[in-house]
Amino acid sequence: MTGGLEKPRISFFFPACNEEETVEELALRADRVLRKVTSEYEIIIVDDGSTDRTGEIADRLALENRRIRVIRHPQNRGYGSALRSGFTGAKLDLIFYTDGDLQFDVAELPRLIPLIGEADIVSAYKIRRMDSWERKIVSWVYNTSLRLFFGLPFQDVNCGFKLYRREVFDTIELKSTRGLIDAEVLLKARKAGYKIVQIGVTHFKRREGGSRYRVREIVMTIVQMFELWRDIHRK
Repeated sequence: MTGGLEKPRISFFFPACNEEETVEELALRADRVLRKVTSEYEIIIVDDGSTDRTGEIADRLALENRRIRVIRHPQNRGYGSALRSGFTGAKLDLIFYTDGDLQFDVAELPRLIPLIGEADIVSAYKIRRMDSWERKIVSWVYNTSLRLFFGLPFQDVNCGFKLYRREVFDTIELKSTRGLIDAEVLLKARKAGYKIVQIGVTHFKRREGGSRYRVREIVMTIVQMFELWRDIHRK
């Protein structure tokens, strides 16, 4: 399927919380890319409790295109929960996810497909991070902590541009509800014997506003990190 003989079947999803400015453009871009590189595909928009027009736009897109569907959280559950809903809802052989804010170019997805022929997960990293100094510092501390405490040797663990074989999610159990979800997937997949490869991708500045790190979110992520450590090392 992914060794160059046939085009793959891909479930493409992205979480969206108050992304009315980007949700339609991202879905349409994904549709253009996927129709060229797959034999079958679906596009899933995970509306994580949006309070703007994100849900309305997503519903319209689903009515206009049978390959688009919406998973809706009535209330915001957090990034990790949104990804878990996407992983669970995906139906096809390969699962790809990216963030809903257009900081990545989905036209780079075809570069990941050949790599999945020899691996189970393709985890991207930002070649040049186009974030604020605050996000860069927090990301450096976070990734360094993962290397020190978990021996996780990957760059930019939380990069929202990854391709997986769906069987990975039939094997591992996910618990994270926040940003630790990416680390949890990689750690548990590695423990289960799955092969993970990396590739650099382009990163763009966020168009509107910007995500802010709140003290409560940082504290909760640290708490979940300790819980994940216990979970990983439990016999």
